[in-house]
Amino acid sequence: MKFDQDTIIVATKNKGKVREFEHAFAPLGLKVKSMFDYSELPDVIEDGHTFVQNALKKATEVGDALGLPVLADDSGLCVDALEGRPGVYSARYAGEHASDQENNDKLLLELGELKQGEDTEQILLSPARFECALVLYDPFTKRHIETSGTVDGWITTEVAGQGGFGYDPLFFLSQYEQTMAELTLEQKQSISHRGAALRKLVTLLTEVIG
Repeated sequence: MKFDQDTIIVATKNKGKVREFEHAFAPLGLKVKSMFDYSELPDVIEDGHTFVQNALKKATEVGDALGLPVLADDSGLCVDALEGRPGVYSARYAGEHASDQENNDKLLLELGELKQGEDTEQILLSPARFECALVLYDPFTKRHIETSGTVDGWITTEVAGQGGFGYDPLFFLSQYEQTMAELTLEQKQSISHRGAALRKLVTLLTEVIG
């Protein structure tokens, strides 16, 4: 793929994701630009039914508009007790432009309603997993590369941690006995859904870039 001056463009306005992408691509000598650098581009409507569909749509629309390869991700939280919700609606679970806090509050409210009549001191509410789909699209060849990753955990009532973003303060990891938001960036990248997908992508890009 043809990169613009050792820069990879990521179709996101999520500052937390930008930090994780910068960390992942630094060893390849690739700088990261995001939609903060291309504010003239309209937002892509994420109306897919799967993470892959949304990631492919974002990468394709932004890549064709810029005439450069673009990486997009779509990721979210799938909670067993909620039959996989919020899923692809994770970022807007409490409504369009909802804050992380509003999404977290809605999730805990719904799980709390399901647990009525059970032990109110219960800390772990439901098994859950984070899923991530990454798509790197090349407008020159009209081809794309897909990678994915998952991480399993639990939704906890004990919100903890100042790091991360989204549902990280509620996502408890048994192997660390901490939430995702309590991990360092290096720890999170080593076990997270996005970290797993990025490692697969970096391996593929290493072969391309040489």
